[in-house]
Formats: sequence, C-alpha cells, structure tokens
Amino acid sequence: MKRVAALAICGLVAGAAVALAAPGPRYRIGFANLTDDPGTKIEATGFTGDLVRESFVLAVRELPVDLVLYDNHGDPHRAIANAETAVRDRVDLFIEYNDDPSANASVAAIMTKAGLPVLAINYPVPGAPLYTADDGEAGRIAGEALAESAVRDWEGHPLLGLIVGDWERGAARLDARAAGVRAGLTRRLKTLRIVKIAPADLGRVASANPGAKLLVATMSDPLALAAKQTLEAAGRAGDAVIVGQGLDPSIHGGQSDRREIDPNNRGSIVFGSVAFYLDRYGYEVLPLALAVLRGERIPARTVTRHVLVTASTVWREYPPTDLQ
Repeated sequence: MKRVAALAICGLVAGAAVALAAPGPRYRIGFANLTDDPGTKIEATGFTGDLVRESFVLAVRELPVDLVLYDNHGDPHRAIANAETAVRDRVDLFIEYNDDPSANASVAAIMTKAGLPVLAINYPVPGAPLYTADDGEAGRIAGEALAESAVRDWEGHPLLGLIVGDWERGAARLDARAAGVRAGLTRRLKTLRIVKIAPADLGRVASANPGAKLLVATMSDPLALAAKQTLEAAGRAGDAVIVGQGLDPSIHGGQSDRREIDPNNRGSIVFGSVAFYLDRYGYEVLPLALAVLRGERIPARTVTRHVLVTASTVWREYPPTDLQ
C-alpha cells in the first residue's frame, strides 16, 4: 500500500513538473519607443530614450515574448510608418510611445483596421490602455517632503519656496508637476510664499532673500545638481534644501562612482528625488501587454508608483551592483 501511495505521489510530482515545463504560447510584441537617442532627454527629466528601450530588452528576457523594436525618433511621421511596419511584421500587440496626438490617432486607426490591440505610454492613443507618469502626484510628493523638512529643521525661520524649471520645455508636464509641488508645500505651510523661476534666476533670488531658508523644488535632477552648485557658489548651501524629480542616473549614479544621493553623502543639500523609473518601463508595461493578450481586463490608466528616494533609501531602489 505504501508503495502504491509513493508511486501516486511521484506521479503527481512528475505531472506537475511536466505542466510547469510545458511551454505556453509565445507572443510577438512590437514596441515603438519615443526615441532611442542617448543624447535626448525625455519627459522633462534627466532620463534618455535609450534607457527606456534597454528596460524592455532586459525585461523581456524571462517572458514568453519575442520583442520587435521600433524607433519613432520623436517624429510623428516615423511613428505612423512604424505602426504600418508593425502590422506587416505580424505583431500580436503594439506598444506606442509617441507624444503627437494626431499621429497617435492615426496609429489607433491603423491598429484597429488590422485588429491588433495597443498599449500607450505617457500619451493617449484612442481606445488603448495607458501607462503613464503622474506629474501632479510626483510634484506633491516633493512639495510635502520640502515642507516636512522645513517644519522639522527650520521652525520659526522665514521660508521661501522656489520651483525651478525650464518652463519652455515639456510645458504641460512641468505645469502639472509645479502645481503638485505647490499643493504639497502649502498643505503644511499655508502661508508660504512660492515663486516659479528659471534656473538662471536662482542665484539672484537667493541673494535677494538673505534671511530666508530656501525650499527648492527642481523639475528634474540635472536642475537639482545645477541648483546645488549655484547655491554653494552664492554661500547659501546652509540655508537651502533641494528635492529633484526623476531619480535618473545623474543623481543616483547607477554603477558609477558619481552619486549625489548616496548613504555616504548624507550632508548634501539635495535631500532626495522623486522616482519616475523610466529605466524600468519595460518591467511595468510588458506584464500589462501579456495580460491583454491573455484576455484579461486591465485598467484604462495605470500610473507609475512615484516615491521619494533619499540617501537612506536609494540603495533599496538602485543598489550599487544593480544588474536590473
């Protein structure tokens, strides 16, 4: 009897192993990136398009997916041409990352005619689920962090809120980000004076307010590093705290030795940065694509999980030996 039971158990284990080893369906997924150019910063952050592409290449390694890559080159006409090519390439699903509404409408029409599902990144494609950053939420997180820092360290001191951005670039995103910062700051500091300025004006404004402690929200990490240099040169480093946006490699350093946000650099006036994780989009978007292909319902809008990352938490998000 024991031998029969043992054989039955062995049979169950063997059957489970076969089931686990049995290959499921493989899917052919097309991804058209906004741009693959390593020199072009995207989404008003310090991230570049090649990092988004690389995240898809890395994420697909453990998935039943054959990835077909396209580069939109930031060109609406190329985006439409890539969609047409993807149909000819017989993809099962198309992921579109393109910032032109008219071109996205054309892409939607092409895919609808071909009977192919679409996922959109950061910019809507009619009828397609959207994965997107939430600029307002990211700004709010930064504003609240600055306000909490001021309440903790500078109670009773005059305060000035500064929102620093290249306002002519990525206007809609930056406006939402700045509005979020303002909301986050004033939730704790109801009467705080807040000024939106360009990077070139920071030194002048700092010098014009010598008695104020400066709560500086920059719209990107490169601007956070530039603001730090400006305030140090003006002799105001002891009167300022900075929070950036993005958590891109310029601020956390990746595997390089240049890390502004680092457990060994806790004295920096750059307190932290709000993570956007553009270099992990592949890990977020491809599972959504697979869910669609398997007939599962996904939300019409999925947003990035923005968090504030500081010197005490950065290695949790980007370990020094992170191989992604």
